[in-house]
Amino acid sequence: MVLAVLGVAALVWAFWPSPERVSVATVDRGPFIETISDEGYARVRHPHRVMAPIAGFIRRVSLEPGDAVEVGDALFELEALPSPALDSRSREQVVDAIAAASAGVELARAELDIRQNQAEMAEAELARQQTLFERGFISKDAIDRFQTEAQTALSASHAAEHAVEVAEFELKAAEANLAIHDGQRASVDQPTLVVRAPIAGTVINRERCCEGPVMAGETILEIGDLETLEVRIDLLSTEAVKVSPGMRVMLERWGGEAVLEGVVRRVEPRGFMRTSALGVEEQRVPVLIDITSPREVWQSLGDGYRVEGRFIVWEGEDVLQIPTSALFRQGDQWQVFVVNQGVAMIRPVSIGRRSGLSTEIVSGLEAGEQVITHPGDRIREGTQVTTSW
Repeated sequence: MVLAVLGVAALVWAFWPSPERVSVATVDRGPFIETISDEGYARVRHPHRVMAPIAGFIRRVSLEPGDAVEVGDALFELEALPSPALDSRSREQVVDAIAAASAGVELARAELDIRQNQAEMAEAELARQQTLFERGFISKDAIDRFQTEAQTALSASHAAEHAVEVAEFELKAAEANLAIHDGQRASVDQPTLVVRAPIAGTVINRERCCEGPVMAGETILEIGDLETLEVRIDLLSTEAVKVSPGMRVMLERWGGEAVLEGVVRRVEPRGFMRTSALGVEEQRVPVLIDITSPREVWQSLGDGYRVEGRFIVWEGEDVLQIPTSALFRQGDQWQVFVVNQGVAMIRPVSIGRRSGLSTEIVSGLEAGEQVITHPGDRIREGTQVTTSW
């Protein structure tokens, strides 16, 4: 008989449900901050894109990102574009033009020799006639005629000199035309257009480094003042409506040890559509933030660097709160499991503000009570539980 009772007791003990092990948290009062968190990036507030003002041939740009520039410093130089190469027929025409210009130079030089000889002869004849005039052998009209002839011959000599210069210029132009249309660049000592820095700052981007043709309006360099860095965070439009200018922002995970302080400067009035990494279309709104922490704290922060921001929507000093993971819904009612003498009991609650891992409790709980965090599907009303912290 005793053995039978012991057997029944052993079977009851074997099949008696053991308490479920759960994690619990204590309902507590303390500081509570409602935040909106998202990631963005730092950017220069007023960058200057330096563009080619005209089409031309840019010489190599020696400046690199990170180089400091002052107002008026030379950034790059532009020269005239080389003309396209000629086809064979046009080239032959240019070669013939060079030959003709060369012959024109020889002809002009020969003409110059003739005119110079005539001028010398006219000058010598005038000198002889002047002597005769002084002795009274010829009239005044005669000496005037010889002076006119000498002056005319001298003018013709000067005209021949200029004709030689014109012919030489034509020859040089024809030769330069052949060189240029062979695709050769002009000489390095030709006039160039020097583009200078409009502001003092740092080169933050270089679009072109190597020499070559550029079009008017093509961006070459981007210059900005890193002292004016701001942060842009694109919030969901449903969160952006809670943000307003002047709101405090904590800037975190930017690479430095300190948490940076910031303040919202502007919430853009227009949003845009962006597809998330999961392929979901989201309506986003750009929010611009001024960094208020001292510059020496974020000295290493640069243009385009990643930053995470926490917008301080609301703050309270004495707020009843629980971990958000303790909450679950049944219908339209938020509920929690409260641990009472080792038994899980369902308790409806009213919640207020939510901030990530914590949620404000408006009613339904008292400070010091214990709630189950992450309740699983094995927890029911009246389930025996054993707690673990």
